[in-house]
Amino acid sequence: MIETFFDILSQPWAYRALVASCMVGAMCGALGCFIVLRNMALIGDALSHAILPGVVFAFMIVGYSVIGFFVGSVTAGLLSAIAITWIQQNATTKNDAAIGIVFTAMFSIGVIGISWISHHEGVHLDLKDFLFGNVLGVSNVDIWLSFGVLIFVIGSILIFYRYLFASTFQSIVAESMGISVKTIHYFLMLLLSFTIVASLQTVGVILVVAMLISPAATALLLTNRLPNVIILSIIIGVLSCGIGLIFSIILETTPGPVMTLIATIFYFIAILFSPKKGIVYNWLRKRKLERKIVYEDVLKAAYRLSKDSDLSMISLMNRLQTSKEYLQPKINLLLKKKWLTNDDNVLKITEEGRFEAKKLVRAHRLWETYLVEKLGLTQEQIHQDAEKLEHLFSAEFIDEIDHDLDFPNTDPHGSPIPQLNDLKNVVLAQFNVHQKLKVVENQPNEHVSTLLWKLKILPNEPLNIETIEEEEIIISQQNRRINIPKKLASKIIVYQ
Repeated sequence: MIETFFDILSQPWAYRALVASCMVGAMCGALGCFIVLRNMALIGDALSHAILPGVVFAFMIVGYSVIGFFVGSVTAGLLSAIAITWIQQNATTKNDAAIGIVFTAMFSIGVIGISWISHHEGVHLDLKDFLFGNVLGVSNVDIWLSFGVLIFVIGSILIFYRYLFASTFQSIVAESMGISVKTIHYFLMLLLSFTIVASLQTVGVILVVAMLISPAATALLLTNRLPNVIILSIIIGVLSCGIGLIFSIILETTPGPVMTLIATIFYFIAILFSPKKGIVYNWLRKRKLERKIVYEDVLKAAYRLSKDSDLSMISLMNRLQTSKEYLQPKINLLLKKKWLTNDDNVLKITEEGRFEAKKLVRAHRLWETYLVEKLGLTQEQIHQDAEKLEHLFSAEFIDEIDHDLDFPNTDPHGSPIPQLNDLKNVVLAQFNVHQKLKVVENQPNEHVSTLLWKLKILPNEPLNIETIEEEEIIISQQNRRINIPKKLASKIIVYQ
């Protein structure tokens, strides 16, 4: 069977079919990115049907001519695009309704035309070939036509990429840059018409929509950068058409539907296994977060118990109201992370574990403060929400909350908010007048470092406390006097 398969592929018609299919996959993949991003999938479907009258009238004028079909189809496609846009802009009709009205009318004209000319003796214009394609009947003229359209589409995207990018994502900004969004829209319709016509022989007007949408939608699940999306979409389109053709030969079935099915399979694979947006990835991330919340809650409980010198497996079980069988794997993980130690069956929290626990307590109390001060919740409403939020955000985001709250020292319950600096370090607000100090380079968070930079206070350079007033501390450094708010001074880590 394998020998038979390779014998088939060595035939000129099979070679032409494979080349034409791959070119169609590439052009549909590249152009489909902009069609999907502009929410124009329905317009693509409309144009693929609306070109049928152009095929019919071209046949009536010049007979069975590939070039004639191309010119007639592009003309019909552009007329349909103009009609759709005119109705959308000038009539009180919904956008999708305007698309439906135009393409069904055009398609109906095409079907009536084919039915009428088919009654004439010696005339053969098979509607099925235009609906579903006939890639195995691709001629050399079709190959060159597809190649020309491929070069035109890819070249247009490369040359006008900036205009397409701007008008796709920020049409108002594009207009302010002097880009005619309407012109870009009609140019995109021209490219779309060319692509659809070039795809007629391969997948037909019904299935070309899938080749425009599925590869691009798949690529958008895999990456967010538009150049990467275009490249991936081209690769997926080529693979879908090439693999689809091979399987259609093996299964002895129509190539167009198999190509579409392969493209759809790629899409569902991306839905499942996309690195950032896939179902499997999100499930694994959720499971990881759930485990993280559990062992962080155990660490926080261990930290609070250690302050009372009552840290043990039994005290943890009592505090968390759980069993030893449930708790032991979490303890083992904390031991592996070296946040806890177990010497002679005595649990102790390490300095690293204490630091991580303080981060959790700090995040919890900052969230409680934020919920009260910024969202207006009462003290009775905030604990459960803060319990969830303390695990979800990065340290940098918590620093943003701290800065937004103007560095509070206590939470709404009056509990102190832990500081993350080394316990051996001291802050500027603790010193008296005329004491000479230096600011450490690593401050508790980036906001304190930024404020010091704005005040031009240099790390590791001597400073002198000149005056301590009610709301601020005045220091001198390098013959400059600097006023520092006391709230900020309570955060600045210094050493003597």
